[in-house]
Amino acid sequence: MEKIKMPKAFWEDMKWGEEHYSELVKKYRDQWVAIVNKKVVAAGKSLRNTEIEAERKTNKNKELIPVIFVEGAPSILRC
Repeated sequence: MEKIKMPKAFWEDMKWGEEHYSELVKKYRDQWVAIVNKKVVAAGKSLRNTEIEAERKTNKNKELIPVIFVEGAPSILRC
C-alpha cells in the first residue's frame, strides 16, 4: 500500500476541527463532518455519503479531506 503524504492544509483543517469541537457538537451532534479551508463542507450520519458530498463540493480527493465524527455524548467503555 502506498503512503500518502498529507498536505499542510489537511492538518490545519484537522486542528480547526479540534479547536471548534464544542461548536460542532451543538450543530452536528452524532454526525460525520468534513472540513476544508477551516469550514464544514459536508456533514451526515453516513461516513461514505459525507465523503462523497465533500468530494463533490470541493473537487478534492476524499483522501485529502479530513472527516471527523462529532460525538454527542461521551462514551463510557467498561472493561
